[in-house]
Amino acid sequence: MEAFLHGMILAFGLILPLGVQNVFVFSQGATQPHLVRALPAGITAAICDTLLILLAVFGLSIIVLQFEWLRITLMSVGILFLLYMGYTIWRSNPATATNNEALPVKKQIFFALSVSLLNPHAILDTIGVIGTSALKYSGTEQILFTAACVLISWLWFFGLIIAGASLKRLDSSGKLMNIFNKCSAIFIWATALYLFSGIL
Repeated sequence: MEAFLHGMILAFGLILPLGVQNVFVFSQGATQPHLVRALPAGITAAICDTLLILLAVFGLSIIVLQFEWLRITLMSVGILFLLYMGYTIWRSNPATATNNEALPVKKQIFFALSVSLLNPHAILDTIGVIGTSALKYSGTEQILFTAACVLISWLWFFGLIIAGASLKRLDSSGKLMNIFNKCSAIFIWATALYLFSGIL
C-alpha cells in the first residue's frame, strides 16, 4: 500500500505543473462543442503517459536517451511541432452554438501525440523521477507503484477535459476562451524557444 500511495503522490506532483500537454488537453475540453468530442485528446495523452511511465519503470528509455543525436533529433522535431501547434491554436476560434471550428479527431490525436512524446523535458522528468523512484520497489510493490502513477495520469487528463468544458459553460460568448487560446499559443511558442535554447 505504501508503494501505491508513493506512486500516486509522485505522479500527481509531476503532472500538476502547467505544461504544454495540460494546456492542450484543457483547451480541447473548452473548445469542443461536446465533452465527448474532447476525449481523443485526453485518451491519447493518457496512453502516451502510460507508455512513458512503463518505459521509465522498466528502464528502456534510459538506453535510448544515451544517444546524443537522438536527443537533438527529438528536440528539433518537437520544436517544429510546437511552433505549428501554437500557430493553429492562435488562429482557432472557440466553438459556440453557431461556430464549430474545434479541432477534428485526427488533429487532436496528432497534437496530443506530439506534445506528449516530442517533449524531451517531459520524458527526462518521467525517467528521472518515476524511473529512479521505481528502483526502490520490486515484484508486486513495483506493479502497485506503476499502477498508481498510471491511474493518476488518466484521472488527471479526464479532469482537465471536464474543467475545460466547465469554463466553456461559464463563457457562452467565447471571449474568455479566445483569450485563453491566445495565451496558450504564446505559452506553447515560449516552450518551443526554451527547447531551442537547450540545443544551442
